[in-house]
Amino acid sequence: MSELIGEAAGKIWHYLDQNGESSVSKLTTETGLGKNEVQRAIGWLLKEDKLNIETNGRSETLSLK
Repeated sequence: MSELIGEAAGKIWHYLDQNGESSVSKLTTETGLGKNEVQRAIGWLLKEDKLNIETNGRSETLSLK
C-alpha cells in the first residue's frame, strides 16, 4: 500500500512541478488518480514537508515548497 501512495505522491509532485499550483479537484482530474489516492498522497507530501496548502474560503490550493 505504501508503494502505491508513494507513486501517487510522485505523480502529484511532478504535476505541480510542471504546472504550478493547483486545486485538489484539478489534481484528481489531471493526474487520473482517485480521490482517496490524491488525499493519501497529499498527506505523504505534507509529512515530507514538500507541499504548501493555502485556504481561500472553501477552496484549497496546493503548491510545492
